Amino acid sequence: MNIVYNEAEQLFHLQTKGTSYMMQVVKGGYLAHVYWGRKLRGIHEMERISYVDRCSFHPNPDPRDRSFSTDTLPQELPGYGCGDFRHPAYEVQFEQGATASELIYKSHTIISGKPRLEGLPATYVESEEEAMTLEIEMEDAVTELRAVMQYTVYAEHDAIIRSVRYRNASTSEMKLQRALSMSVDFPHAEFDLLRLPGAWARERHIDRHPLATGTQSVESRRGSSSHQQNPFIALLSRGADEEHGDVYGFSLVYSGSFLAQAEVDQFRSTRVSMGMNPFDFEWLLEPDQSFQTPEVVMVYSGAGLGEMSRTYHHLYRTRLCRGHFRDRERPVLVNNWEATYFDFTADKIEALAGSAGELGIELLVLDDGWFGKRNDDRSSLGDWFVNTEKLPGGLDDVARRVNAQGVQFGLWFEPEMISPDSELYRAHPDWCLHVPDRRRTQARSQLILDFSRQEVCDAVVESLSNILANAPISYVKWDMNRNMTEIGSASLPPQRQRETAHRYMLGVYSVMEQVTTAFPHVLFESCSGGGGRFDPGMLYYMPQTWTSDDTDAVERLKIQYGTSLVYPISTMGAHVSAVPNHQIGRVTSLEMRGHVAMSGNFGYELDLTKFTDAEKTAVKEQVAFYKSVRALVQNGDMYRLCSPFEGNDTAWMFVSADRSDALLGHFRVLAEPNPASCRIKLRGLCPDTMYHLEQTGRIYGGDELMYAGIFIPQMEHDFCSIMYRFTAL
Repeated sequence: MNIVYNEAEQLFHLQTKGTSYMMQVVKGGYLAHVYWGRKLRGIHEMERISYVDRCSFHPNPDPRDRSFSTDTLPQELPGYGCGDFRHPAYEVQFEQGATASELIYKSHTIISGKPRLEGLPATYVESEEEAMTLEIEMEDAVTELRAVMQYTVYAEHDAIIRSVRYRNASTSEMKLQRALSMSVDFPHAEFDLLRLPGAWARERHIDRHPLATGTQSVESRRGSSSHQQNPFIALLSRGADEEHGDVYGFSLVYSGSFLAQAEVDQFRSTRVSMGMNPFDFEWLLEPDQSFQTPEVVMVYSGAGLGEMSRTYHHLYRTRLCRGHFRDRERPVLVNNWEATYFDFTADKIEALAGSAGELGIELLVLDDGWFGKRNDDRSSLGDWFVNTEKLPGGLDDVARRVNAQGVQFGLWFEPEMISPDSELYRAHPDWCLHVPDRRRTQARSQLILDFSRQEVCDAVVESLSNILANAPISYVKWDMNRNMTEIGSASLPPQRQRETAHRYMLGVYSVMEQVTTAFPHVLFESCSGGGGRFDPGMLYYMPQTWTSDDTDAVERLKIQYGTSLVYPISTMGAHVSAVPNHQIGRVTSLEMRGHVAMSGNFGYELDLTKFTDAEKTAVKEQVAFYKSVRALVQNGDMYRLCSPFEGNDTAWMFVSADRSDALLGHFRVLAEPNPASCRIKLRGLCPDTMYHLEQTGRIYGGDELMYAGIFIPQMEHDFCSIMYRFTAL
C-alpha cells in the first residue's frame, strides 16, 4: 500500500499489493489517466500519454499545440462543453443557463485511513494503517465549482476505491445534472464487456460480448439497483477466463438507479464511467453546499475472473459488511412462506418449529401475513402491529413457543411500502411517493412510502423498534417488492423534485442505520422480491441478501454462479424448497437441492411437517453436514470450475485460507446415454500437501488434484450432484 506524488513531474502513483494506478497533471492542470494494471516501478515519461495532431474537429485548448486536445486526452474527471465530446463524468447548469465546465487541478492531500462518506454506505477501515487515501481538489475558476476526488488503496486488497464530492464555492445557485463517481480511459478497445442482467426469478446471469464502437451501457431507472441489471461491469481482455487474462471490475456501492457504461471512440480508446443514473436526476447546489457521490470499487486482476472475484469477496466480506454477524457463522433456517403462504396460525408455526428443531435447524422465519389485517397481498403494509386473529397471543407468545422448540425466531417486514388499504394510508395519504393530479400506480397492490421525508423515516423507525424491542426476535428479513413510479414528494419544492429518488435512498440508508444500530444482535437479511436489490449498498447495513425468489436448484446454479462474480458466499441466502418447484414446476432430487443450497447460507423453504421418515433422515444428514462445512463455505475462497452458462455441468469449490480444507460441488442437469468420462481439475490447494477425501477414504496429492484432476462418478439420472470434502493430512 502506497501513494507517491512526484512533485517535479506532477505524477501520482497509487500502489496496492499487486496493482499500480497512475495519473499526471498535464498541460496547465488537466488530470490525465496514465496507467492501471499490474504493479509497476514506473513508466518512462515518453510512454505515459500519446499526443497526436488530429484534424480540426478535435478542439485545441492551446492553439500553439495542435497535438493536445481534451477530446483525445485520457481524463480522470472529464466535463462537458469545453472540447471533450465523449460522455462526461459530471454536468452542471449554472445560474446563467450554460453548462460548459472544466475542472482543473488545484491541490491534493494524502492521508492515512479512509474518511467516511456522509450518509452513504461505503467500504471502511478499522485502523488508519489499513489504507491510504488521496484527495485531489479540482476547480473551475470561471464558475467556482469545486470537486474533491477521493482515491483509497488498501494494504490487503487489490482495489482502488473512488468517489467525488462536488461543491458550490460561488455565491450563486447551480444545478448538478450528472454526478458520476468515476471515469477512467483505456488506450484501446480490445476488451469484452461482462455484465449481470436478469429478471425477477432469473437474476444476475452472465452476459459477455466484445466491445463495439459507440456506447454500451448498463443501467437502472427503477429507483433500485433492480432485478434487470446489477451495478457491476467488467472489462476482460480477449480470451480471459477464470484463471488467465486481464480483468477490470467496477462495482457501485449504491442501491438506487445507476448507470455504468463503456464508450469506444473513433480511435478505439475506451472510456468507462459509473455512478448514479443522470436520467431524471438533478440536484440544486446552493452556495457552499456539497454533493457526495457513492463510491465505486475498482478491482484489477491479471489472473482472470477468479482472482477478481476473490478480491471483491475478501473486501466486501470484511470491510463492507459490518456488525455482530460479519464474522460469525450464519444459522440454518426455515422460512414458512412456501409452507403456508398467508394461511398460518400460531399452532402451525409452533409445529413447524418443532419439526425444525428435530432436524437440527436453528432458526424459523415468520414471513408475510403476521400484521394488520393481512390475509393476502392487497392490504395492511405500513400497519406494523400484530394480526391477533392469527396470533392471538402476539409476537412475543409465538416467538417464545418457537424458542421452546430449541429454535430462534425471525420475522419478515416490508418497511418501505404502504397499502392503500391500510390504517397508515388512511391517516397519511400524502406519505407515499406521488405526483399531483397523476394516478398513483400500484404494483402488488402497494405504493412506496416517501423516505425523503423525515417524518416518514421517524415513523418507520418507531414502528420497527416497537416490534423488535418487545419480542425475542433474532433475525429480520427486510423486503421491498416494487419499483418507483410517479416519483415525486409532497415535501419538496418544484426545483427539487428531481432529487426525490436519491433523497429516498438516503432516507432508506438512514433508517437502516438507525434500526440495525439499535438492534445489533439481530441478523438482518435484505430482500427485494428475491435479488432485486442485491448490491453493495445493502450489504453495508445487512450482511446477507435473499439471492432470488427462484428456489429451483437448476435455475439457482446460474443465479448463484453469476452472483459470485462480485458478492461473497456469506451474503447469499440459499434454500431447499418443495417439488414440484413453486416458480417453474421442475422436480429435482432432494440431494441436488441440498447441495446447491449448501453453496450459500443454507436453509429450507417448505413444510417440514410433511416430510416422510426417509426425507427426515436425509434432511438431518444435510443439516449436520452443512454445519460441519459452514465456516468453510461462508468464509473460504471460492473457485469456479465449470460454468452452467457453457454446458450441462456446473462445478465450484471452497478452500480455507490455509488451504487445509476444501469442499467441491459438482452438478449435472441432464443425464446422457453412454456419456464421456468427466475429469475435473481442482484449484486453490497446496500442491505439496496430501489430502484425504472424506467420502471415499482415498488419499490424493494436491498436485494430482489440481493438475491431473479426479473423475466424477457416472450419473444415471437427471439432476444429480456430488459434494466432496478434502482435508489435509
